[in-house]
Amino acid sequence: MSMAEIVIYFNPQCGTARNVLAMIRNAGIEPLVIEYLKNPPSREVLRQLATRAGAKLRDWLREKDTPYAELGLDNLALSDDELLDAIEQHPILLNRPIVVTPLGVRLCRPSELVLDILPTPQQAEFSKEDGEAVVDATGQRVR
Repeated sequence: MSMAEIVIYFNPQCGTARNVLAMIRNAGIEPLVIEYLKNPPSREVLRQLATRAGAKLRDWLREKDTPYAELGLDNLALSDDELLDAIEQHPILLNRPIVVTPLGVRLCRPSELVLDILPTPQQAEFSKEDGEAVVDATGQRVR
């Protein structure tokens, strides 16, 4: 599996993102890791990803530990262009991790959502950083 086939928009400070990256690697895949706070995706890429995911850009906004409230982003009248302006100025507003595979695009919150779009199965048991079991010894989801 080539790196170009699987991409994760990643923040190393985020436990959910670290869990998702670990599950991708547990499937035997080394993805292209884009630290989106250092290298934010372009407006056009964000539009395309949201469309491919069947999501609204608003669904990808992060409220916690961001300037969401101060910027008035809870205003439902704001257009996608206005939301993209805010994300462009404050990439931390983009929720994470977003994963792109040949099987789809997902905002992987909770982290187990990545399992639905990985093209290869889990190769070993996997537990999240907090100890919650996700995959058993046979590579099957626990729940």
